Amino acid sequence: MDSKEINLAEAKVKPVVDHLNDLLANYHIHYQKLRGCHWNVKGHSFFTLHLKFEELYTVALTTIDELAERILTLGKSPYSTFADYISESTIKEMNTIGLKDTHMVKALLNDMHVLIKMERAILEITANAGDDGTNDMVNRFMQFKEKTIWMLSAFINED
Repeated sequence: MDSKEINLAEAKVKPVVDHLNDLLANYHIHYQKLRGCHWNVKGHSFFTLHLKFEELYTVALTTIDELAERILTLGKSPYSTFADYISESTIKEMNTIGLKDTHMVKALLNDMHVLIKMERAILEITANAGDDGTNDMVNRFMQFKEKTIWMLSAFINED
């Protein structure tokens, strides 16, 4: 498929795709961190966080697929190697073995702040490109994370 087939100018699509690929790379690292937290959480909050982390990594996996498919819809290729994900991601890997549950939550909150910042930038770029489809998709991702940030922040501040 070509971006012209969905009535978007090629020159305006390139920055959209570049930013979507960066977001895709960051989501992959975030996804793996969520999996690690899910597998390695221990303590009094195990049942609560184990389920929450599973919910979040399931959403992240769906988001990854939607991002890659949107890049393809725009006529370009998504990143598809771990080397690309690691080298292009602002979010860094983290060893979750032995990590305290509140440290896990704080690390995930930091990731979500990074992702939202990237998504806000994409919203501006997609608006300039007239790419309402990508704009709607990214806005939905951002809204989910905003609510999740509120919930996780309430969880770690319950003392």
